Amino acid sequence: MTELSQNSPSTLPSDARFWAVIPSAGSGSRSGADGPKQYQPLAGQPLVIHTLSAFAKVRRIDQIAVVVAADDDFLDSSSATVLIAACGGDTRAASVFNGLIYLLECGAAPDDWVLVHDAARCLITPEQINALIDACAVDAVGGLLALKLPDTLKSEVGGRVASTLDRADKWLAQTPQMFRIGALVDALQQAGDQVTDESSAMEFMGLKPLLVPGSAQNFKVTYPEDFALAEAVLNARQTRS
Repeated sequence: MTELSQNSPSTLPSDARFWAVIPSAGSGSRSGADGPKQYQPLAGQPLVIHTLSAFAKVRRIDQIAVVVAADDDFLDSSSATVLIAACGGDTRAASVFNGLIYLLECGAAPDDWVLVHDAARCLITPEQINALIDACAVDAVGGLLALKLPDTLKSEVGGRVASTLDRADKWLAQTPQMFRIGALVDALQQAGDQVTDESSAMEFMGLKPLLVPGSAQNFKVTYPEDFALAEAVLNARQTRS
């Protein structure tokens, strides 16, 4: 049984098990980087190592599986103590699905929880991961970190504003997203591999995932300018510590 953090509610099931899947098989074509963006240097380490370090500090997580392409041996020579699942698919959803099957083959149970997190969200913190676990482990469905939309939202037609949308009920989906392994496997099978996150697959099944407030710093490194911003945040954190 894994150890609960001090801020965990006493109502958490004592036999709850938590796993993590980090899909890392993408090419990162929008980042402008020479090679997969998750392996680009950032504040002295490959980007993905910052992501894995945050998860490694959450003692409740039994094991972390990084899903990579079949010919990807980058992490084999690293010091990361994670499972390397060389079963990445053509889409993110396919990589996550394959990673879940891999966890089941490694001894995970369908009723265990899994936290799926984007490798490129390298500014996630252990505190945010624990907050998601605390909120979702007592929920019937599960949920995701998300950020209430702070900006005015426009719709567009032909490069011009068509209308201004009400942002009162709009959230930006983030990761990790946490659901039961078996339920998520079923949802991804039913929804198909074009869904862009796990919550969408669960919503396809008629379920309503819980929204857990995240952080604006938990953004996905996607474009060239994102690297500089992420590095500035990481350097600031190192200075404070």
